[in-house]
Amino acid sequence: MSESFAPMDRSSRNRLTENLLHKFAGETLFDAIARAVCRAGCLPRKELYEAWEIARRVRRRFRGGRVVDLACGHGLLAQILLLLDDSSPLALAVDRCIPKSAATLAASMNGAWPRLGDRIGFVETDLEDVELRHDDLVVSAHACGGLTDLILCRAVTARARVAVLPCCHDLKGANLGGLEGWLDGPLAQDAARVFKLRTQGYRVFTQRIPGDITPKNRLLMAEPEERQGGTRINDHR
Repeated sequence: MSESFAPMDRSSRNRLTENLLHKFAGETLFDAIARAVCRAGCLPRKELYEAWEIARRVRRRFRGGRVVDLACGHGLLAQILLLLDDSSPLALAVDRCIPKSAATLAASMNGAWPRLGDRIGFVETDLEDVELRHDDLVVSAHACGGLTDLILCRAVTARARVAVLPCCHDLKGANLGGLEGWLDGPLAQDAARVFKLRTQGYRVFTQRIPGDITPKNRLLMAEPEERQGGTRINDHR
């Protein structure tokens, strides 16, 4: 099989560059995003696929609202969420230390979709210092360890919708809900997170993104029970 037609290793941490533009020659929204990422030349392949798979599942469930991407890294998840639902007015991409190359990626995305330019802001600060509102859509892809619990706690305090893809589970002193006798530690911790959200008046939805992208692929989405469920949209595949 020639390199041009060989399947992509979607879990690779190698950067996407212009040398791989030919891999994304289609007319789908995903292909267009991938080309913008390739032109930026700064994002690991795995992060593109993670952000896309999370974003389209989230947008099937939740529409509208300000997007707040916590522990955002390069902020691609926030930008894709805006592209999938134009009714969100703006997005904040927040991290304690935002990579300098995030500006390069944003410029490439803005070049393809100029409407993104004045609708996304990057904020370098502690996650505790961001003011959240009840109509926000709070998201995070692979917030390590206890950061996931901090993000869930902050979203619940604001009564905001939330979607997280947990990773790097820190089991020392963690609430495992007494499930560790039946389930492995990380799964027990995520199940306990679901239970806690339900006791806090949240409706919870659990899905997985494809395991060939990451084995840490459990997507947890939740919204306050007092809020109507979001309208679904096409997944733009």
